[in-house]
Amino acid sequence: MKKLVSVLLAALLLAGCGANPAPTEPAETVPTEPPVMVDPVNDNYRTFYQVFVGSFSDSNNDGIGDLRGVINRLDYLNDGNILSGKSLGVQGIWLSPIFSSPSYHKYDASDYYSVDWRFGTEEDLKELIAKCEERNIKLILDLVINHTSSQHPWFQQFKEARLGGDTENPYYDFYSCVTTAEKQNGVTYQKIAGVDAWFECNFSGDMPELNYDNPDVRQAMVDLAKYYLDLGVDGFRFDAVKYIYYGDTPRSVEFWDWYMQQLKAIKPDIYCVGECWSGETEIIEYYSAMNCFNFAMAQAEGVAASAAKGFGMAKFTNYVESFQNKLLAKNPEAMAMSFLSNHDMDRIAGAFILENNMRMAANLYLLSPGSPMIYYGEEIGLRGSRGSENTDANRRLAMPWGDGDLIRDPVGSTYPAANQIPTTVADQVADENSLYNYYCKLIAIRHKYPAIARGLYTSLDCGEKNLGGFSIAYGEEKLGLFHNNGTEPLSFDLSESGFTQLCDFIGMADATLEGTVLTVGPQTSVIVK
Repeated sequence: MKKLVSVLLAALLLAGCGANPAPTEPAETVPTEPPVMVDPVNDNYRTFYQVFVGSFSDSNNDGIGDLRGVINRLDYLNDGNILSGKSLGVQGIWLSPIFSSPSYHKYDASDYYSVDWRFGTEEDLKELIAKCEERNIKLILDLVINHTSSQHPWFQQFKEARLGGDTENPYYDFYSCVTTAEKQNGVTYQKIAGVDAWFECNFSGDMPELNYDNPDVRQAMVDLAKYYLDLGVDGFRFDAVKYIYYGDTPRSVEFWDWYMQQLKAIKPDIYCVGECWSGETEIIEYYSAMNCFNFAMAQAEGVAASAAKGFGMAKFTNYVESFQNKLLAKNPEAMAMSFLSNHDMDRIAGAFILENNMRMAANLYLLSPGSPMIYYGEEIGLRGSRGSENTDANRRLAMPWGDGDLIRDPVGSTYPAANQIPTTVADQVADENSLYNYYCKLIAIRHKYPAIARGLYTSLDCGEKNLGGFSIAYGEEKLGLFHNNGTEPLSFDLSESGFTQLCDFIGMADATLEGTVLTVGPQTSVIVK
């Protein structure tokens, strides 16, 4: 199957031609040449799907999602032909933490080297890795290394050493710990009763922060990553990257630069993405080490959702071009990592009154450069919001398969059933006009044109508030991508752009090319060359 997909995509790569777009910013900060064409089957420009394991699919009828549940749903995610449009067609899976942990969410590991018994066994993980490899799906694990669970044996040894004043204990300095006089503003601590020792715990007293000034801690985390890379995983999603040295970005970046060098020595083509929930300036700093999520694109008021609701398209297209240029200036191998929502956010479907807007938001971020991330259930419009609750469980609700899967909502969830969508996955798979089938077609279009993920974007002024576009250069190939986020058909004369062929369109209407005039229907996106 890999060979077949490679041949299909290679043929598509050879189609089309065009001149390089002119830079829109000073030459020293903007790439002057389009990216060189590469093998699109084996590179890291992939459409990923985030699985919150405990809420996804239950294989043993205990109500809790597990690894075998993920295995059972692989045909739904990728049936082996990413161009068919008959499965979701994702090329990567990000698993939320699967390690032993006392919580439902597993972002507090008590043993990094064992799969949580609720999720299965290491043998299940190995089988999932093998089956993903068969379909050319990259599998990455959510790796939380800034803190552990307070139940981790490392922390138990640390507390014992601190209480006994045993500085010879190898775990005495394993966690970030200060005296009362050394406490810093803006950092959260918890006291170890009986001694003048405060351990750092910026998320919770149950999640103590590790001490990365200790070489043994650093080596432990290199060893941990190597264990799972040797097992066959393709990389990691790193949680809370700025918390390694919280409040000190240069030191945190320096750590990640070092850490990624160690990991790339083990696996040169490793796929990694970091979570730096912060503003653009700080996010870009971490791009010297790894790609990071683009938070500006996400959430109800993010760039994509705002454009989908009908705001001026120039703001969106100029942002995409500018952000890509900034990333490439920081790191020539950088990729944008766009998403609409994830496990820490209210689900994006709740941001829209009309499903048309949800489809337009999907067009905007899935037809964009880099490697986008789909949150499980997004493709069926699953809803969930935190509301007034002090928990994120309402954002991590059970996937409604509609085929007898007994998966239940996580502990602590209170989201009203009356607010949830009335359809199941089975309903939407059977309905050719469903949101799910729209996502299948949209992702297949993304894969059909490798330049969409890999090309250099230049914003085009279309002269209309609700019509925006890009010229996309990739090697010798040049594509045009246009979005109409309005309520009426809009036209643009392509005579000066060099585009002469209408290739594909997707949305709530159609598109035509008569002579040099491209007309794009409302809530629709078009690809030309």
